[in-house]
Amino acid sequence: MEREKLKEILEIALAQGGDLAEIYIEERESTSISCESSKVERINSGIDLGAGIRVISGESTAYAFTNIVTEESLKEVANLVSKAVQGAKKDINLDFTTPKPLIDFDIELRPDKVKIEDKVAKVKECDQAARSVDEKIKQVSVGYGDVRQKVTIANSEGVFVEDERIRTRFVCNAIASDGNNIQTGYTSLGGTRGFELFKEREPSQLGLEAAKRALLMLEAQPSPSGKMPVVLASEAGGTMVHEACGHGLEADLAQKGLSVYAGKKGQKVASELVTVIDDATIPYKYGSFRYDDEGTIGQKTVLIKNGILEEYMYDKLTALKEGKKSTGNGRRESYQERPIPRMTNTYIAKGKDNPEEIIKSTKKGLLVKKMGGGQVNTTNGDYVFDVAEGYLIEDGEVTSAVKGATLTGNGPQTLQMVEMVGNDLGYAIGICGKEGQGVPVSDAQPTLKIKELIVGGTGGVGDKKIVRDFKIKRI
Repeated sequence: MEREKLKEILEIALAQGGDLAEIYIEERESTSISCESSKVERINSGIDLGAGIRVISGESTAYAFTNIVTEESLKEVANLVSKAVQGAKKDINLDFTTPKPLIDFDIELRPDKVKIEDKVAKVKECDQAARSVDEKIKQVSVGYGDVRQKVTIANSEGVFVEDERIRTRFVCNAIASDGNNIQTGYTSLGGTRGFELFKEREPSQLGLEAAKRALLMLEAQPSPSGKMPVVLASEAGGTMVHEACGHGLEADLAQKGLSVYAGKKGQKVASELVTVIDDATIPYKYGSFRYDDEGTIGQKTVLIKNGILEEYMYDKLTALKEGKKSTGNGRRESYQERPIPRMTNTYIAKGKDNPEEIIKSTKKGLLVKKMGGGQVNTTNGDYVFDVAEGYLIEDGEVTSAVKGATLTGNGPQTLQMVEMVGNDLGYAIGICGKEGQGVPVSDAQPTLKIKELIVGGTGGVGDKKIVRDFKIKRI
């Protein structure tokens, strides 16, 4: 749509007053393939087109959307939201400019240029590799997905952005059974990349890894319960940082008093060994982007530095409330949703310790090699995590594999108990859920030694009530 038409629509949206008006137009083309029982069960592809218009006035927000993207339809929507939120009329800047992003993406092989047969072949390759490992592998499910998203964002501050985002992801789940017990193993791969994603890892590698993890857990002994030191390997991904403090550092929750970190800027909230960063500018990660869903450039934000809380993650609305600038964390699932503060790629920065020395320093404890999902009560920081792959540490050596382990603790307390931080860094991908919206994220951490956590096996210690629906779904 022509810029002059967008300006007219913004003027209509602010006709009754307001602090900010915004138009978000999205065209999304996606493909997904799922394979179960060695059969390609579903191939879905489609295009979704729509637009949302928002007006912010003080503490109030009006948002409406339509899947009819015409000048007439958008003017009707703009008129609707203008009547829903009223306030003092302000001067608006409609001399559109486009901010220069801090990152760019070189997509070598666009998914829409790849034949569906080639995508199916990757799925079958993974399935066959997983099933070839052992006859105890009873079921394998493989999923492929790619998204090509074109957005146009314009607002009354004079921002105009046209952007294209391409993401590809691949996941394998293997189920092993010995007739008495059933265990699962999963692997995933994804990024802001095209079909060249598979240069990073072949589908057969992912299939083998998922199957071997399921078999390993089938032979594992039940996890012990109780308080003990825990070493989180870098391969575990950053579920800990994502759940234990990431959500609590989103500005909307802090402003509403729903975060254990509310009002604690400048205070010590973690060990001095811990620095937490949210960074949308890491090349090709699953949560990376040039611009967020409000047209703000993606950027790097240090949230906790050497244990001191420095910053929250802001979108435009939460930034306006404090007279600040957005940190580029305004994200939405689609044009049907309003943007809210969300994480991108969130991680604990590398330390100086050798990961092998971290394990050697642990007389007895649990080594977590892979995390499952997790949930957190942001109000008090309590969390529960599943352990997908874990081992006992005895006299500084990794010994038996264990299954059924959970980690229960409190985010700020856990970060205060970090004793050693490795010089490595490992990433995981996921879809992060908040207020019914899912967005792609990455999280990461180095190898961490935590002085003491509650480890649960089949129950008894991991029964704290979770009162908020914040969770990361591994994909």
